[in-house]
Amino acid sequence: MSSDFEGYEQDFAVLTAEITNKIARVPRLPPDEKKQVVANVEKQLEEAKELLEQMDLEVREIPPQSRGMYSNRMRSYKQEMGKLETDFKRSRIAYSDEVRNELLGDDGNSSENQLIKLREERAHLLDNTERLERSSRRLEAGYQIAVETEQIGQEMLENLSHDREKIQRARERLRETDANLGKSSRVLTGMLRRIIQNRILIVLLAVVLVITILTAITFSVRRH
Repeated sequence: MSSDFEGYEQDFAVLTAEITNKIARVPRLPPDEKKQVVANVEKQLEEAKELLEQMDLEVREIPPQSRGMYSNRMRSYKQEMGKLETDFKRSRIAYSDEVRNELLGDDGNSSENQLIKLREERAHLLDNTERLERSSRRLEAGYQIAVETEQIGQEMLENLSHDREKIQRARERLRETDANLGKSSRVLTGMLRRIIQNRILIVLLAVVLVITILTAITFSVRRH
């Protein structure tokens, strides 16, 4: 399970490095090549999102006691993905402004104030988008923590239930052992009583026998 995650992790690292390099190159490229690179970056961002989804599925299959480390790494990768998307949006805004200026030519100088205002509005929208993305990431992280906590709680309840069953079985065994010991004690007591009774009978028989012998000897002596 962890080997699959690490494989996706390596692919994600390579892909994000390529995206970062291309985003940094966009402002310095000729218009035709810029368009091609922007389209390529959009495709690679979708691939990176798919890798994140696969990694997220792998993390959910990892046992809860080992999941914490992978969850932290996932949060880091999602933050990195959000930063890449933000940088790409900024690069596209700069690219759009440059294309517009090229299309307008000298006439664009008369619309400079409008372009400045447009850039400010776009920057404001971008800031709002970043805030929404951060809030979304925080909510997602909170949801993951809640899910992990619920799973851990369920496992603890199951373990407690198993322990309770074990304790109940142990109590039943102790009761059976006590009952068997009671029976054994009664049997031994009965045996001891019989042994004592037999010994008393033997002693009585011996006394009677001795008395009989002495009586017989006495009678025989008197006759002589």
